[in-house]
Amino acid sequence: MASVQLSAPGTLTSSTLVSTNRRASIFGGMQFRLEKRCLKGLTGLTAKAATVVTPKYTTVRPLGDRVLVEIKTSEEKTSGGIFLPSTAQTKPQSGEVVAIGEGRTVGDKKVEISVPTGAEVVYSKYSGTEIEFNGVKHLILHEDDIVGIIETEDVKDLKPLSDRVLIKVAQAEDKTAGGLLLTEASKEKPSIGTIIAVGPGLLDNDGNRKALDITPGSTVLYSKYAGSEFKGDDGSDYIALRFSDVMAILS
Repeated sequence: MASVQLSAPGTLTSSTLVSTNRRASIFGGMQFRLEKRCLKGLTGLTAKAATVVTPKYTTVRPLGDRVLVEIKTSEEKTSGGIFLPSTAQTKPQSGEVVAIGEGRTVGDKKVEISVPTGAEVVYSKYSGTEIEFNGVKHLILHEDDIVGIIETEDVKDLKPLSDRVLIKVAQAEDKTAGGLLLTEASKEKPSIGTIIAVGPGLLDNDGNRKALDITPGSTVLYSKYAGSEFKGDDGSDYIALRFSDVMAILS
């Protein structure tokens, strides 16, 4: 397994090794994918390879509110043991933070990066710029593109960041109102769930966090095509999305 080196806080270099075994254990067996977006009209898109940082450069230091994440390696097999070609492998959406920027200034207040180096994170699928450094793929992205921090192997313990919330999705109905059984393909995707965890909120114009007006345990109606979906260890579905995608509280 590839390793990287940190020479100073917030800086990635190629000398001291940082073990990635913990990352492998945390993400092992956890399934997650970004909710399908409407990409109507976007034809002829071409996937771009990562920018390769040549060996003569020994340091990558993110600036501002950016962080450098070592990307989790894609699975090379299906759950049934079938090898996948590179074109069929699921794009990874997780990794370890190995370097951070100095933060940003909001109003008259200096706001530091809230994600520490060494944290295991999940990030938005189409965010950031991919680079290859010292033979390992990394992603440079804004702190706001990080969905949350995973502190255990169970997704229900995901710690949402910024204005995001973690929701346990209600189960889809197996029957219609008339009593007809529904197949998996015909089941209506649920957009109702229970709030499990709440992020610290957005920054206001003075650089202070504004708490979200919702609490864990609330049952909510949320936008159907938003957020990042996860499969929990208990077999339940979870979704992390921005608070603005929560449309109503049900009671």
